[in-house]
Amino acid sequence: MSGERRAASDPYFPDHGDSRYRVHRYELALEYRPGPNRLAGTARLSAIAGRAALSEFHLNLAEFKVGRILVDGRAPHYAHRGGKLRVRPVKPLPAGAAFTVEVHYAGNPKPVRSPWGGLGWEELTDGALVASQPVGAPSWYPCNDRPADKASYQISVNTPSAYTVVAGGRLLTRTTKASTTTWVYEQSAPTSSYLVGLSIGMHQTVLLGDPGLGGVTQSAHVPAHLLPRFSRDFARQPAMMQLFEELFGPYPFGEYAVVVADEELDVPVEAQGLSLFGANHVDGARGSERLVAHELAHQWFGNSVTIADWRHIWLNEGLAKYAEWLWSERSGGRTAHELAAAAHRLLSTQPQDLKLADPGRKLMFDDRLYERGGLTVHAVRCTLGDGAFFRMLRDWATVHRHGVVTTAGFTAHVTRYADGPVDELLTAWLYQPSLPPLPAPHGSPSIPQRPAYPPTNDGSAGRASA
Repeated sequence: MSGERRAASDPYFPDHGDSRYRVHRYELALEYRPGPNRLAGTARLSAIAGRAALSEFHLNLAEFKVGRILVDGRAPHYAHRGGKLRVRPVKPLPAGAAFTVEVHYAGNPKPVRSPWGGLGWEELTDGALVASQPVGAPSWYPCNDRPADKASYQISVNTPSAYTVVAGGRLLTRTTKASTTTWVYEQSAPTSSYLVGLSIGMHQTVLLGDPGLGGVTQSAHVPAHLLPRFSRDFARQPAMMQLFEELFGPYPFGEYAVVVADEELDVPVEAQGLSLFGANHVDGARGSERLVAHELAHQWFGNSVTIADWRHIWLNEGLAKYAEWLWSERSGGRTAHELAAAAHRLLSTQPQDLKLADPGRKLMFDDRLYERGGLTVHAVRCTLGDGAFFRMLRDWATVHRHGVVTTAGFTAHVTRYADGPVDELLTAWLYQPSLPPLPAPHGSPSIPQRPAYPPTNDGSAGRASA
């Protein structure tokens, strides 16, 4: 039991992840047949042992039939129970040694159970999608399932040719033979297991805006009948990209894709270089535009700058929430201060039992965490003043690009931009359950110059084009 505790890496999900080693690359070769919902895969992991010799280690993998496993080309002893694959190599792996693990597996993928319902692989009426936050990745491939263990990925998917396969990253090849097509994607940026997204569906592909020289290619994969509504709802995403690059620094990945499933989803979900929306988020009236901004902002906050463990989830959600408010302010809607004041009034009427910096597993996706996270960022803005605040925010995203962060790291970072002490302010917002008063703005808050694109939802902001 003590060995299990040492191997655990996340206080909220002690059965997920193994901190005794790290993976630096995954190569997944998958075959998927939508009709019978049948997945067969080979996963090759390139990994490095930690500071101690590795006599055994574990991966997370759901209820698949494991055909064989190889560690450095040799068959190890292994046991597969309860979503955990325990592997004991023929000889212990020396401290710091590079090693490879190859897992052959097959079965009918399904979501893994969680307090929030099923997570991960979801079979749709016609196709499938993956939305893994926080612990759904083992529903479709073996992984060291902890946010801090970031790796590059190559994902190959063979499926009937009628389907479009979308994964985060660059499409390397698409090869059709007989009635099936193999799609190969490469995500070279370090990626957490929960952020590996995948969609298999009947979609049309369109481009949003013109990336221009050096711009970010933004594609969308949408059911044909939803394209007219989608074109209006996502018309301003290129302007969001422009704003967020200005405020947060260059977009951290090679491309950005949006997938709209032909089914309703409770909430949109971010993945690395990819966001997944449901048909219910496309209404032709920009009813979900704040969510478009929220998911795009996660590419900086959560995906590039990744939390060390789930206690720090407010750093993902609070900064993405604040990006919604910045977009509203820049695009002619309510200012961030007006939105913060409204959020503060709402939270003041609700239970005061949330510790933002360590909410516990039960409250980690509570609406109050998102709102209070955004308010905490706004409180920092009010205290620093706009000049220092926006320098702080851009530097946070730039210094920690493709890295791993904690709340303590954020508070230390903020302190470097403050004229005076901010410890009391940060402690009140992050560690005390009671809601602090919202500070008065320091100076006159405003984002730099107004944009050239229309500030209203009158339909004149352009279209997504093929």
